[in-house]
Amino acid sequence: MIEKLKATTGSAIGFSMIGKLSSEDVAQFSQEIELAMAAHKRPLGVLADLTRMEGASWDARWHEMRFLQHHTNDIARMAIICDDPWQQVSEMVLVATAVLQAETLYFHSSEILHAWHWVKMNKLDESMPVRMIYPGKGLFQNYTPEYMGI
Repeated sequence: MIEKLKATTGSAIGFSMIGKLSSEDVAQFSQEIELAMAAHKRPLGVLADLTRMEGASWDARWHEMRFLQHHTNDIARMAIICDDPWQQVSEMVLVATAVLQAETLYFHSSEILHAWHWVKMNKLDESMPVRMIYPGKGLFQNYTPEYMGI
């Protein structure tokens, strides 16, 4: 199940993932984000609270990848909230965010206010550690196909 967080405002949208995600959950999540994109006409900041998530089905992951691929330029920042070791979370999230142009950072649940501040304002508290999951450059940036001259 996915719940929209009450702190969602303007071009910053937040969700809490609960239990094991299904493709129906991802479809609901996708519709909420598309409504926000249509309303604000600029790239969004997204906060994903994974503290109560227990995984996702393969079809949910597939639908998530397709959604992110379609909206690669519509999400500017993504904050991942989780209490698991950030290296472990980064492995899980990197696959999903690699198609995005979005900068993706990891925050502990105790740092959720800092995560919201970053998602909404694109500013970090200098006293907070920065745990980069993905720098937001896009998977195929500077890619040149090998066989273009044939």
